[in-house]
Parts: sequence; structure tokens; C-alpha cells
Amino acid sequence: MDQRSCWLRLQLTSGLGRTGLLRLIERFGSPQAAIEAADRWRTVPGVRSGTSSRLPPADDPRLAAICERLDRLGIWLLARTDADYPAPLKNIADPPALLYGRGQRRFGEALAIVGSRQPSATGRVAAEIMAREIAANGLIVVSGLARGIDAAAHRGALTAGGHTIAVLGCGIDRVYPAENARLFAQIAESGTLLSEYPPGSEPLAGNFPARNRIISGLSRGTLVIEAAADSGSLITADLALDQGREVFAVPGSIDRPTSTGPNRLIKDGAHPVTEAGDILSILRPGQCRRPTPSDETFAAALDEPARSVWGRLSHTPRHVDELAGELGLTAGELSAILLHLELLGGAEQLPGARYVRVRNPSGSL
Repeated sequence: MDQRSCWLRLQLTSGLGRTGLLRLIERFGSPQAAIEAADRWRTVPGVRSGTSSRLPPADDPRLAAICERLDRLGIWLLARTDADYPAPLKNIADPPALLYGRGQRRFGEALAIVGSRQPSATGRVAAEIMAREIAANGLIVVSGLARGIDAAAHRGALTAGGHTIAVLGCGIDRVYPAENARLFAQIAESGTLLSEYPPGSEPLAGNFPARNRIISGLSRGTLVIEAAADSGSLITADLALDQGREVFAVPGSIDRPTSTGPNRLIKDGAHPVTEAGDILSILRPGQCRRPTPSDETFAAALDEPARSVWGRLSHTPRHVDELAGELGLTAGELSAILLHLELLGGAEQLPGARYVRVRNPSGSL
């Protein structure tokens, strides 16, 4: 039986779990050897008695179904025993024995960016700008594809033409949340999607804290942008500390609940950050450069309706009333989008409520 099928048989074994799977590989060296030694599983710490009796047979129909799905979607397996398994992840306390991947099989020096699922406009823009500059300086941006800060970080990296890794808390064939379907497709095309859960796995609440150890484990440091006191982003930051990695945080106003997490981290010793250079000065001292993405790259990373507004702008000034009429937006909706584009460095307001497109947008905080 081929290596892939052996891995799948082990992962489909009811009651084995990620810890048990890792212990078997550590003890026997390979999935095939572990299967051949099934009668000795009871001697391995972390593997419950009787688990070997639930090992699926080689002709289990689920194996063929999963293999067909992996092939059809271009999903590859990354095992802890593979030569290109990321060294930073391998060195954490409980590295995943097996990961499913889509997109580029590319790893390297990385920064995790995490935060609130309901950020302020300022927080969302900060995540995009910092991710863009981090990616432009050659670091991979890692996050969890959640709505809010995670999604903004992925978009920022893509805007810079950089590499981003999204670590999922569900099967790699599931888009969650559904609103990030377009971003999911973009990352599958030019970045990397990773999950330790088999295809078809639901996005269960218990999956996400475990997923966070992979996000921090892949990265040299973790940046937190807006997080409430009970945010899962703080779990990621705590894991980063446990893993001996750097922790960065963007300070926030003391009257905002989502400032509680970053401000606490800073009080506890995290590096305060107000621009990407604060991070790069620690991770890559003396090597910071500003990104200058093309108009096309910038537009591709925008969500609707911001992309439509951007498409209506040009280097000829346009009045807000004219834009609102063409786009069918209220004055308030259009003003919020134009402000967002301004903060990203993609638009400029002129006197008389007129706006122009900025060539080669490269916003800064």
C-alpha cells in the first residue's frame, strides 16, 4: 500500500487523535511501519487501549473516496517525516503529524497576523497595510482565513504579490466562512491552504484553538491587531510565547473592548507596533522596503463594493455625488469606502468633494 493510503488509514482510525498519530510515527518511524505494528500500539503512551482494532482495512471504501477527492482538487499531503516539513513547526511541543495542502508547497520565514473578526475600519486597514509591507519584504504572511483581521492580512499579502498561508479549522475542501470564498480561491491559486483535518471535516468550534498552534508554529512572530479579552487571537499569542517566538501588538484606545487584548500583551512585554517597520526592525533589521503594487494587483485584492468604487476612479477628479449615482450607493456608504481606499493609499481627496485614483498605491499608517 502506498504512503498516502497508509497515512489516511491512520487518520481515519477512530479514537487515535492527533496526539496518538504523532506518537505512533515517533515510535515506529513511518505510517506503513505503524500499521504493520498495530498489535503493539497498546505499548505506545498516548494511544488508548483497543484503538488498533479500529484501524480501517486497506479496502475501506472511504480511502478510495478520499483519494479521488484529493486528486480532483489537487490536494497534497505534508507529513512530519517529509524533508520540506517546516522546521519551525516541527519544533513545537505538538506538531501535526500530517497536514493537507492546496496551492503552492512553499514555506519559509513567516509572520502570523491575527485579530478580531469584527474589527474597526482602522484595524482592518492596519492589517492590510502591514501585511502588504511584510510580504513586500519577503516574509510569508500566515493567518486563519477568518473574517475581519485574518482576511485583511491575507488580502494585504496578495496585494503586494507576496505569499500567504491560510491555516483552516475545517477540511481543506471547505470554505469557511462562506463570505471568504473569493479569497479562498485566490490563496489556493497563488498562496497556500493548510489543514490538519481530513477533507469534509466540519468547522467545529474545538478545531480552532488547535489550529492556532499551527499558525504561530509556522511563524517567527505573531502580530495581534484588535482582540477582545476572550479572543482566540490571544491564544495564538500565548502559544507563540510558549514556542519561543516574538509577539507584537498594535495598541488601541482604552475605551474599545477590542483594545483589551493588544494592550494587555504590550503590558506583558509584547513589542508595540504602529507600522510594519517596527516588526521588520526586529525580524529583518536594516532590510525594510516599501511595496509598490500595480493598480491591477491592488484592485484584485479589494472586496466589493470597494473594487467597483476603485474601478470608477481615475486620474481625472470625480465628484462624490456623481460616483454615488453611478454606483447606486448612499452618501454614507460611499464615504466609508472612499475613506478605506484613502487609508490604503489608493485614492486621494481633492477640494470640493472630488476624488482621484493614486497610481501604484502603497498606503502607510
